[in-house]
Amino acid sequence: MADAGYLLTVRVFYRKLGRMKYISHLDMNRCIARVFKRSGLPVWHTLGFNPHIYTTFALPLPLGFESTCESLDFRLTREMPMQEVCDRLNAVLPEGLVVYRAQPAVNKPEVICWADYEITQEFDQGDAAQIARRFAEFCAKEVIEITKKGKKGERQMDIKPHFSIREVKADGNTLSFTLRAAAGSTLNINPMLLLDAFAAESGLKADWLRIVRTAILDRNFQEFS
Repeated sequence: MADAGYLLTVRVFYRKLGRMKYISHLDMNRCIARVFKRSGLPVWHTLGFNPHIYTTFALPLPLGFESTCESLDFRLTREMPMQEVCDRLNAVLPEGLVVYRAQPAVNKPEVICWADYEITQEFDQGDAAQIARRFAEFCAKEVIEITKKGKKGERQMDIKPHFSIREVKADGNTLSFTLRAAAGSTLNINPMLLLDAFAAESGLKADWLRIVRTAILDRNFQEFS
């Protein structure tokens, strides 16, 4: 039967911006399931007593983060143009979600090792240039120990080897920079771990914060595809 198997795995890349950052990963799964049904795409369903649409997110986005580089895998039961896949999804996606590319899946999510983030902070009562100097001193420490929560409980770890800072800009009360941090199934460093550690040590907590994931990379710093 045609629906007993699938023809190919498709990977779509999409942006998650604006108010969509408040949608949790669980709610994203529910949203995408409805989107596929409305799109009319010939998506493959799992077999068994409770068939459902197969979907895989390569690197789930934390709540409150925006992104320009998210990806989602699903399976089709017949061939169709990749542009048509994008068009059908965009026609029914809610505001803040936009698919910009579709292709057959190439790499497995296990190859993901790094992610880039653009971080913007505003300090109502602070001078960004001075805060940038404090932040640079903090990041230059030999050890930056944080408490990381996981399924097995809390543990202390040094995140210093697992991130780098680039493109630091200070303008008035606004501090922005690019963060590259370890990401993936083996080790995933949430940028908030670094920001919270700096705030706890310096007493400088941003009054407004925006974090946008801009790239997902393999161990050779090539974009995930």
